[in-house]
Amino acid sequence: MNGIIKQEIKRVFETLELNREFIPGESKIPLAAPSFSYEEVEDALDSMLTTWVTMGKKVGSFENKFQEYLGIDNAIMVNSGSSANLLALSTLTNPLMENKIEKGSSIVTPAVTWSTTVSPIVNVGCKPLFVDVDLDTLCIDTDLLEESISDDTSCIMPVHLMGYPCDMKRISKIAHENNLRLVEDSCEAHGASQEGKKVGTFGDIGTFSFFMSHHITTMEGGMLVTNNEEIAEIAKSLRTFGWTREMKKKDEINAEYSDVDPRFLFVNVGYNLRPTELQGAFGRHQIKKLDSLIQHRRETAKYWNERLTKYSDDLILPTRNLADHVFFGYALTIKENASFSRREMTDFLEKKRIETRPIMSGNFTEQPVAKLLKWEKYGELKNSKLIMRNSFFIGNHLQILEREREYVADTFDEFFKQKND
Repeated sequence: MNGIIKQEIKRVFETLELNREFIPGESKIPLAAPSFSYEEVEDALDSMLTTWVTMGKKVGSFENKFQEYLGIDNAIMVNSGSSANLLALSTLTNPLMENKIEKGSSIVTPAVTWSTTVSPIVNVGCKPLFVDVDLDTLCIDTDLLEESISDDTSCIMPVHLMGYPCDMKRISKIAHENNLRLVEDSCEAHGASQEGKKVGTFGDIGTFSFFMSHHITTMEGGMLVTNNEEIAEIAKSLRTFGWTREMKKKDEINAEYSDVDPRFLFVNVGYNLRPTELQGAFGRHQIKKLDSLIQHRRETAKYWNERLTKYSDDLILPTRNLADHVFFGYALTIKENASFSRREMTDFLEKKRIETRPIMSGNFTEQPVAKLLKWEKYGELKNSKLIMRNSFFIGNHLQILEREREYVADTFDEFFKQKND
């Protein structure tokens, strides 16, 4: 790329940063902020100038860097985290899969989740079995998960919600003892770990999202990761039409069907979930920034915990195992005995230009779409119902600096002062 163009792209980003001003009460503190800079744009623009923009070498480069970061054998990039979940379950239910998940079976997943965890379960002909979550972590209650398993269960699909890692050591043990498949939805938990092992690497498959609001971004994009070669081979074929081009065993398969053009040899019923080279270009720069971006989020969360701990009679703060948590956002739950409602608190924050939102889809069984689905639940989902009404989160990202995080804490102080006066 022309050096003058590169200099201009860099200048634009540097100017944006220099001109970014925070005025308390006037400047909005958004839920998310882009984590990319001039390096990603330069690399993406280079792809556009070469005119090769569909999946190619840059996607492969990002896949290699991502699997190296996780310490896993296979990373398969797709066009979104939603597609990663669809590809994961489509692979495990595929007719060519040994010991495949049977249609009609139940897949255990938390009741508090995002819609694209649930929809793929239904898309592949299985039933979601919703289990309650822990109020402190927002992750699936492992005791209830173990109790919920029956002869009808084929798979466990925990969600590392809001960047907090589930108890994967125990969940893995439960899956192994019951001969169940295990798919980790890690779409909000890039870089989170348990006992030094990264989430997404405990089960048969891990999935990640690189949407703009996530820890790292490829604009849109996702990743399926696995140590299982059979899963990887089927997933690569399903990702692109069901053909053989990206499969390791393509030469062997092509030889078996030598009368068919190997460029257009289809061995499965697939999708088109390919990412673009622009997304790959973003990803291979973003992955180098991930650990520093996580550290920034942790430092902000630690500061807010220290400032807000005095309100623990009314609020549940995200304080457990902070060394493992990667803070997709900063989540709060208003206790049942509090003298104020979530609406009162979030309205106050919004008026102060601090953006808020509910915890993902809330209790999914209360969403209107649940009327269209066949699903089951284990227990009363008490915590999930409380989260639906009393929980929310605010942004925690690289654009929240010392002045912003102090303003947020000061705003909470102002809210409680008004309530107590």
